[in-house]
Amino acid sequence: MPAYNAESTLEYTLSELPEGSVDEVILVDDCSSDGTVALARRLGLTVVEHDENLGYGGNQKSCYRLALERGADVVVMLHPDLQYDAKVVPVMIDLLLNDHCDVLLGNRIRSRHEALEGGMPVYKYLANRALTMVENVWLGQNLGEFHSGLRAYTREVLETLPWELNSDDFVFDTQFLVQAVQFGFRMGDVPVPVRYMKEASSINFMRSCTYGTLTLWTLLERTLHQTHLMQSPRYTPKA
Repeated sequence: MPAYNAESTLEYTLSELPEGSVDEVILVDDCSSDGTVALARRLGLTVVEHDENLGYGGNQKSCYRLALERGADVVVMLHPDLQYDAKVVPVMIDLLLNDHCDVLLGNRIRSRHEALEGGMPVYKYLANRALTMVENVWLGQNLGEFHSGLRAYTREVLETLPWELNSDDFVFDTQFLVQAVQFGFRMGDVPVPVRYMKEASSINFMRSCTYGTLTLWTLLERTLHQTHLMQSPRYTPKA
């Protein structure tokens, strides 16, 4: 759980996680100003505190490092802000452990009506649809969406991809998925309900525009790497 000011939603998010479905819950706090850390400790979570704000991607890096150190076979990233239904976590774990795929995303967009009724802002819905269409065509995939904060990875994925070289900001997610395609991992998705509420973490319009631009650059960067017009260590196997 990459967390930032999640005190008001953390406990309810955990209450939706089926008992016994995971071996350990790791929460990495990115310098929250509320009581996220104290609550997480009361709830018995493994807690890591950052001394400074490292950003969304930097937070994930801390999560994955610790998960690998502790011997995880599958790692699920779940935002503690109620935007994603934790009840699907055991389904995702089973699909990975049974070798159906290597990377799984929660797909919030089964229909336009459902997405908008769930509170997704119109501009985010349209941007998500447009970027996902471009990414599917560019990368040869068929995912319902690329921009979900509910994700599950096998240990092999995390040990293979050079994700430490990725951005510490939101485009980390896109870079990770493009790396997964580059290294030949199988991706899929599972449906999850749409939940947009005032408590849910989100990025504003301007940062969304920056994210969209960096997403397109990430696709181009991989193409330039493949055609040997530019070499990027992000798409080069670890030594």
